[in-house]
Amino acid sequence: MTNSDNGQAPEQPPTPGPEIRPMEPNERIIRANGVDLCLQTFGDRAGSPILLIMGGACSMDWWEDGFCERLAAGSRFVIRYDHRDTGRSVSYEPGAAPYSLRDLAEDAVGLLDAFGLESAHLVGMSMGGWIGQLVALDYPDRVASLTLISTSPTAGPSDPDLPAMSQELQAFFAEEAPEPDWSDREAVIDYIVEGERQFAGSRPFDETAIREIAARVFDRTTNLASSITNHADIDSGDRWRERLGEVSVPTLVIHGIQDPMYPYGNAVALAKEIAGAQLLALERVGHEVPPRALWDVVVPAIVQNTASAP
Repeated sequence: MTNSDNGQAPEQPPTPGPEIRPMEPNERIIRANGVDLCLQTFGDRAGSPILLIMGGACSMDWWEDGFCERLAAGSRFVIRYDHRDTGRSVSYEPGAAPYSLRDLAEDAVGLLDAFGLESAHLVGMSMGGWIGQLVALDYPDRVASLTLISTSPTAGPSDPDLPAMSQELQAFFAEEAPEPDWSDREAVIDYIVEGERQFAGSRPFDETAIREIAARVFDRTTNLASSITNHADIDSGDRWRERLGEVSVPTLVIHGIQDPMYPYGNAVALAKEIAGAQLLALERVGHEVPPRALWDVVVPAIVQNTASAP
């Protein structure tokens, strides 16, 4: 007897997801902070460790191979990883993320534990910059240096003394563009590319590079709907801006002058409130992972900031 014969609505078939590409040779899943996280490493294990922490709704794919390889060429041991709900790491149902921003910070510490690292240099982008700040404040002995890219000293609503998100980006978020069919590779890639275009500055938008990353994201992500949406709703917890004076490690703030998400005044505040912090301004750059054209500037700056032991 079928469900319809029994007077019940027939069960709907599950929505097909992407066919996940097999894991690459240097990818692995490890247990950290009680969850499964996927990561890759670059460089000699004997080099100074750098943990790359990506922003919200973004897998480690946004730290491009070439960027990681350039850092590794500076005698660095580079670790990049997928946050929860991104890439191949643990995934939850859309809208049902059972973790907070603090849990994601604990994940970063758990990765250091998994590698047996007493400390590491943290490089965080956007939400990853929040995570880096939290780890530096709550686990100061685990952080050798801090690099904060396109981030802010607060999560949630902007403080009155900080510039708010641009009106154009606010309007883009308010439009709530319809989600694509998450099983349609080309539609998802287009969706990601057009979303990234809204965050760019006035430099030529490198659509080829972003499309390559978006394709990799599609091919590696377990649940794209969760990956795109879940981080936006997590609890950011207590404020930490008032504690930034406690950060004592070498700190580099890298920020696009034309960042529409966290306008440049956020970077100025971070550099002012963290003692001794250096500020690297990127002309005509928005809220974006450092473009390939600027790696010759950004990578040496990070290598210099990570020159201190551990």
